[in-house]
Amino acid sequence: MSASDSVTIPVLQQMKRDGAKSVGFVAWDYQIALIAERAGADFLVIGDSVGVNLWGHANPLEVTLDEILICCKAVRRAAKRALLICDMPYGPVQEGLDTAMRAAVRLVKEGGADMIKLDGAADYPEAVTALTRAGIPVFAQFGLTPQTALKYGIPYSSQNSAAAMATAEAAAKLVEEAKMLEAAGAAMLDFTNSGPVAGKAVCEAVSIPVIGGFGGGPWLDGRVRLAHTAIGYAEKWIDSKNDTYFNGARASLEAFKTLIDDARAGKQIKG
Repeated sequence: MSASDSVTIPVLQQMKRDGAKSVGFVAWDYQIALIAERAGADFLVIGDSVGVNLWGHANPLEVTLDEILICCKAVRRAAKRALLICDMPYGPVQEGLDTAMRAAVRLVKEGGADMIKLDGAADYPEAVTALTRAGIPVFAQFGLTPQTALKYGIPYSSQNSAAAMATAEAAAKLVEEAKMLEAAGAAMLDFTNSGPVAGKAVCEAVSIPVIGGFGGGPWLDGRVRLAHTAIGYAEKWIDSKNDTYFNGARASLEAFKTLIDDARAGKQIKG
């Protein structure tokens, strides 16, 4: 596939069959999306994490459909090659199929999304089927989260979640869920906190691509990473010693300080 070819769902599904890894970024704004697109991202996701990281909400559950739509439209303007996936915010699916369908239609018609991501989809297979029948492809999220940990009988911990998923019992449950979501019509799966044991088992059990972010690894068909995390672009990264591809926040802080110093010293401001 050349850099100019548009990425479609069949393209990503063929990549799985060929053993080629797909890579995407969670992006919320036009400029970051442009850079990710230029880098060769296969897909871009507007995640509900935008609620915390862009809008400053206390948690992702507070983000609204209108807020998600603003970001989806912006990223759509940048995404010419990459497949565009947009999160369904918390609320419409929980309220019922009619509400979920109306929200999904808005994300596709107004936002320009190519695919809708449903968080906690294993609890709402009927929503996966309804959207798919309406011609709206679904990226179905499942796996270990604070909300689902009790269902699997596993104490949730971001530090040991992958190890917790290494049991044969947990893997068997997740394989069952993955097969159910594929049967419901999901075009791709978003496996949260997969770990190598359950992740490998799920990838082998379904024919659709299995993508993972946090807790994922090379055992999956593809990876998705928060763009702002990849470049260390958040205030919390300034003092962080965590390994990332770039510390954009620290570099930005130093640039801002230098500009302020230059301006106060009466120097010409660059740029």
